[in-house]
Amino acid sequence: MNEKHLTSLQNPLIKEVVHLRDRQGREQTKKFLIEGYREILRATDGDWVIEQLFICPELFLGSNEHHLIDRNRKRGTEIITTSERVFHKMSYRDRPDGLLAIAPQKALMLKDLPLPKQKAPFFIVAEAIEKPGNLGTILRSSDAVGVDGLIVCDRCTDIYNPNVVRASVGTLFHVPTVEAGGEETLEWLRKHGIKILAATPSAKENFTEVDLRCPLAIAVGTEQLGLSERWMSQADLQVKIPMHGVADSLNVAMATTLLLYEVLRQRLNRPLA
Repeated sequence: MNEKHLTSLQNPLIKEVVHLRDRQGREQTKKFLIEGYREILRATDGDWVIEQLFICPELFLGSNEHHLIDRNRKRGTEIITTSERVFHKMSYRDRPDGLLAIAPQKALMLKDLPLPKQKAPFFIVAEAIEKPGNLGTILRSSDAVGVDGLIVCDRCTDIYNPNVVRASVGTLFHVPTVEAGGEETLEWLRKHGIKILAATPSAKENFTEVDLRCPLAIAVGTEQLGLSERWMSQADLQVKIPMHGVADSLNVAMATTLLLYEVLRQRLNRPLA
């Protein structure tokens, strides 16, 4: 099989890759970037289509890269070898590891989210999260506790931002993730009998004191302002995370992780009859 080798910084393929760093480029093409061995491995394991895989063997950090490349080659992925100079031009990382892929986005909808019958459904609703790193960390924590899906409402950061993919360390490819409007999400949750949990300093009960074993969606909001009044007023359960220092709140990703693990702890220790 003939495979491309890029050595010129003027090659139009480089411009196409760089264009996908920007939201406008991703929205125009409905494609996105996946950079790094772990991230591409998890996309491959998750049966995501990878259209092109750019490789620079001089930058490889381990010995498993060639196996990953062969797996994608057998699946029909176009493999493109580059020089170090070209790869550094395309990469958005300070210390690239020589692997960068282009993949088509998946347009999942609320109706595509799983609703397990053998256990209480468990979702995260992330409203207007602004920082890609926080959204990626929420995905990583969601994967760790086994949520059934993440719903990104009224998005500020799109889920295919390269820094979301990176911060999620590829868990984006294993957690069903949907972008939807707030009203349609509220309607979908009510339709399926899923209670909404919100954290607020004004709540009377700590997050460890409320039964979280029911069908549940944890709603979290913007880094600066928290949840909007729409979501706070619709919450079936309100809890607080105790704060004993000078700070009055936690980073949204940290707070979400605490709530996620409390749900997991309760369900492992006291499953519903």
